Amino acid sequence: MFREKQFLQLPGPTPVPPRVLRALSEPMINHRGPEFRELLEEVTAGLQWAFQTQNEVIIFPAAGTGGMEAAIVNFISPGEKVLAVSIGVFGNRFAEIAGRFGAVVEKMEFPWGEAANLDQVAERLAADRSGEIKAVLITHNETSTGVFNPIQDLRRKMGHHPALIIVDAVSSLGAIELKTDEWELDVVVVGAQKAFMLPPGLSMVSVSSRAWAAAQKCTNSRYYWDLGSARKYQEKGQTPYTPALPQLTGLRESLRMMKEEGLPRAHARHALMRDMTRRAMRALGLELLAADAAASASLTAVKAPEGVDANRIRRAARENYNVILAGGQQKLDGVIFRVGHLGWVQPLDIVATVAAIEMALLDCGVSVPLGAGVKEAQEVLRQALSGR
Repeated sequence: MFREKQFLQLPGPTPVPPRVLRALSEPMINHRGPEFRELLEEVTAGLQWAFQTQNEVIIFPAAGTGGMEAAIVNFISPGEKVLAVSIGVFGNRFAEIAGRFGAVVEKMEFPWGEAANLDQVAERLAADRSGEIKAVLITHNETSTGVFNPIQDLRRKMGHHPALIIVDAVSSLGAIELKTDEWELDVVVVGAQKAFMLPPGLSMVSVSSRAWAAAQKCTNSRYYWDLGSARKYQEKGQTPYTPALPQLTGLRESLRMMKEEGLPRAHARHALMRDMTRRAMRALGLELLAADAAASASLTAVKAPEGVDANRIRRAARENYNVILAGGQQKLDGVIFRVGHLGWVQPLDIVATVAAIEMALLDCGVSVPLGAGVKEAQEVLRQALSGR
């Protein structure tokens, strides 16, 4: 009965605004005609604004993982060495993709729930005096743990090492500050179903001049993911193959919405909802997976009380209160639940979500002070509003 009023508090897919839903239903157009060229030029310029870059941004009809694959096969040849920095599921995925396509992968793994130790990464790069490492793969926001890596610090600590820096920003860009050009990031991958407020199905990749030079020498196999081909067609206002037209008209509308809010306000809104969620969970006596300094503004990972399966809490929230929370992945399955707060989400959605979590905990036999988390979330919100 209330499926269309679900509180979808996932780190992706995220709620889609009515404006974007309407744009998704626009009539089909000729993808080789002037209308499409106008559409492609507008969304490409909008993406450059969102990425904060003058680099070209290429759009693929794909989930974020498709963009990650494109970021491997266009720049890393079989036999070349890459340094993969992993703090969770998606960092491991990036490393696995590189390995599947013949790269020699050296993986630096850090504890789940913590950011990467960038001093250790810098030491490893400094030891690579012959420049064998051709690229550094890193996740900006690790969705599986609710932790973000300070990418700008990594770029600075890399010094003059010639490796490309290839960034998975699928769940961060638009919610967490990322300055592609200022931070000298070579390749940045983003997914549409996160802060861009679209259904899954688009992946966007920005490419620096250094990365384009590497692509010209790359010998890896690619066809669908060929950025060079996509670049040539984009110059003509086209794509190499049939584009996902509804996704692109939706993207045009979501970018207009993002510009209306502005990136600084969007980042502040996401940080506010993060702070509301974290204060609320602590008020309920729940432990958070990530420390404050590394806490993501896109989602919050919460440890279930000892002896309680986190999936029981999620099930109670869904079945009793129509609030959808994400579960833990792999070794965190049943250990944590994740509260998404990115995209088309406002602070009062967090207040309602906290209320549902309180009741779900009680339903699972966990004694919590009803209203304590809601009160803390409200206090954070009111303090933020009073400081405007």
